[in-house]
Amino acid sequence: EICLTKFGTRSYLKRHKRIHTGEKPFECEFCKAKFRNRSHLKDHERKHTGEKLYECEICLTKFGTRSYLKRHKRIHTGEKPFECEFCKATFRTKPNLYRHLKTHTREKFKCQFCESEFLQEASLTAHIKIHTGKKQFECEFCKARFTDRSAKNKHLRIHTGEKPFEC
Repeated sequence: EICLTKFGTRSYLKRHKRIHTGEKPFECEFCKAKFRNRSHLKDHERKHTGEKLYECEICLTKFGTRSYLKRHKRIHTGEKPFECEFCKATFRTKPNLYRHLKTHTREKFKCQFCESEFLQEASLTAHIKIHTGKKQFECEFCKARFTDRSAKNKHLRIHTGEKPFEC
């Protein structure tokens, strides 16, 4: 009766109603984050456990959620389904489009710790780590920790011997 959407089963209707009520009955045992759907909770918990059920058939990289795999596959296909309405630039992911849109609006991301401002959210996120010292990316081999994923990935090459750059 709220939005008039119809469902084939009572359980689908019950699950849908949580969007309107804000109810989130499924809680992560690791960090207490709450979710509307059990499937969203299970996807989230894989971030804590490191379990990766979904594998790219092209490069064999594994992912914790089907949506991460779907997004990853766009690297291989070149698909960029998200288009900027202002300049027609296209992007592989919606967050990348949103980040790009800020360059048109000139909306700035402000640091909560100092007076610094950034045009890109990623720049602010990297900057904030200067204040917090947070190193959330851990090497699976030696447990060294890094503030960003790219630094960790560069470090991993020490262990794997990977040399991805060819003359």
